[in-house]
Amino acid sequence: MLITPLIVGFTHSLGASTLVAGIVAAAMNLCSLVFRPFAGQLVDAVTKYKIAFIGGSLLLVATIGYAVAVAPWMVVIFRIINGFGFALSSICLATWFSSLLPRERIGAGMSYYGMMNALGMAVAPALGIWIFHQVSYRAAFLCGTLFSATIVILIQFVINKGRPYHHSGQTKPHRLRIVQPRVVPLAIILMLLSIPYFATQSYIVEYVAARHLQVSAGNFFIIYAIILLVVRLVFKDYFDRVPFKWFLLIGSICNLIGMLGLTYLVNNWMMVLAAAGLAGGYGVMYSVCQATALLLAPLDEQGLANSTFYIGMDTGMVLGPIVGGALFDAVPVSLFYPALLVTIPLTAVVYVIFHRQLAVKAQNA
Repeated sequence: MLITPLIVGFTHSLGASTLVAGIVAAAMNLCSLVFRPFAGQLVDAVTKYKIAFIGGSLLLVATIGYAVAVAPWMVVIFRIINGFGFALSSICLATWFSSLLPRERIGAGMSYYGMMNALGMAVAPALGIWIFHQVSYRAAFLCGTLFSATIVILIQFVINKGRPYHHSGQTKPHRLRIVQPRVVPLAIILMLLSIPYFATQSYIVEYVAARHLQVSAGNFFIIYAIILLVVRLVFKDYFDRVPFKWFLLIGSICNLIGMLGLTYLVNNWMMVLAAAGLAGGYGVMYSVCQATALLLAPLDEQGLANSTFYIGMDTGMVLGPIVGGALFDAVPVSLFYPALLVTIPLTAVVYVIFHRQLAVKAQNA
């Protein structure tokens, strides 16, 4: 998260065109998206400590590489290494974390995990940009190196090394799977809920400028992160008690409120309302979908369940800016968010089709 807002400018400073710099920046997400299904297979087959160590080490190599890179082609190489490291680390740490939790407390536990993710998304970009302005790009990358090294150090202190789950009795034949089928509907739902958020992330500055609004667009994601942290703390115990369908209903309503708040963004109070809506929608449903995915999948496919979940998130990250850019060019700016409202009925359609599958309780085998 610290590297992301800096990589385009850094690559451009090395002589790359703006287009090439953008492609370089996207290389990590593309690499991560392609590798995730295989990372999920590895996490289910190998001790999670080993995968986390490899993933953290790759992140360490990548961040050191950014700090010493002197040409765009070098940044491309380290961006690809970054993608492999991020895919391994994100899936492995989420799966390892969930394996340490009682099954009846998966929701609350993954809410804490999601809080740390939200905190990283809020603090790290601001920290990276501040270090860049105060010192340099390379100093910011060295700060990222410090965080990556800390990952490698901290995992040494986890006593449970996360050995693969084995069935008692007859051995289950190994099957190569790209996704966990039970989790696919959740991945689609998360993708649809995330599109408005990532479209907002990419275009809120242009949206505010195009409508000549007297609000501070830069405060949106800070407000979002604060509200999300509070909501997850206050409602953490409900994640294991309330059925998924009610969370989805509330989350869809919150996403609706968020997009209506952005449609009628006339002052900073409406920005607070919009940020609260998207925090209660996409922000909360991120943790709910991840916890539900882990409960739906067999214990020996928890890594694959997480990789399928992250594929949904990655697809939303890719489609959000694309859909946002298409709408920004195709419709009047005042209709930008009303057009994005179509994601809500589409989410309902997916749930109606797969509601029996999503109502299934935890699978233990």
